Amino acid sequence: MAWIMLVVAGLFEVLWAVAMKQSHGFTRLWPSVITLAGMIASFLLLSAAMRSIPLGTAYTIWTGIGTVGAFVAGVVLLGEQANALRVLAAVLIVAGLLLMKVAGD
Repeated sequence: MAWIMLVVAGLFEVLWAVAMKQSHGFTRLWPSVITLAGMIASFLLLSAAMRSIPLGTAYTIWTGIGTVGAFVAGVVLLGEQANALRVLAAVLIVAGLLLMKVAGD
């Protein structure tokens, strides 16, 4: 259950990152509200997952999901550039996450 909470926490991190971009520096109400709600949900789930997942593993996985998820969301939703080096960087991050999960077991 802790791993599910951790993944969902990472997905909330992606949500709040995208919403923060859409808030235009917290000048738009609803994206700002979504940002704050997403942050709270993400941190609560991360802290719950850390009850049974080691800090280094949990934090690495959480930030990795947020990093790769924000990259994908930027490309898909916001039309940001996706070149070979950026995609390779995302693949390497995912590989690192998988290694962290395997090493933590």
